[in-house]
Amino acid sequence: MHGQRWRAARGGGVGRLCLLRTWHKRCPQCGQGELFLRWARLRERCEVCGLVYRREPGSELGSVTLSTLVNTVLAALLFLGIWALTDWGPWVGLSVSAPLMVAVSYALLPASMSVWVAVEYLTDVYNREWWARPRR
Repeated sequence: MHGQRWRAARGGGVGRLCLLRTWHKRCPQCGQGELFLRWARLRERCEVCGLVYRREPGSELGSVTLSTLVNTVLAALLFLGIWALTDWGPWVGLSVSAPLMVAVSYALLPASMSVWVAVEYLTDVYNREWWARPRR
């Protein structure tokens, strides 16, 4: 039974499945447990299968980096859009774009955390960690 799961995991279907599960804020392993207690507050573990979401200190660094990267690109696009499409001065552009970027950054935080939980889990699946068993 586990051998079939490992073959399926190596085929690539598990990656998409785990990313979809975490995008919907569910456990990447079983797909049933919730990832968050509340807004951007990750649970310690899945209440259904027991998967630990943050297994080591500093494991949230990946989601912070992902969030920073996405927000930097969005801020640059917003800046270029305001610069190219308006005749606003720098202070008006900053007063409009700064609150907008704070709101977007806050809104995207749970998504970056979810994606990073999937990345960590898939890394463990592909490294054949004994506890990481994909479930369909």
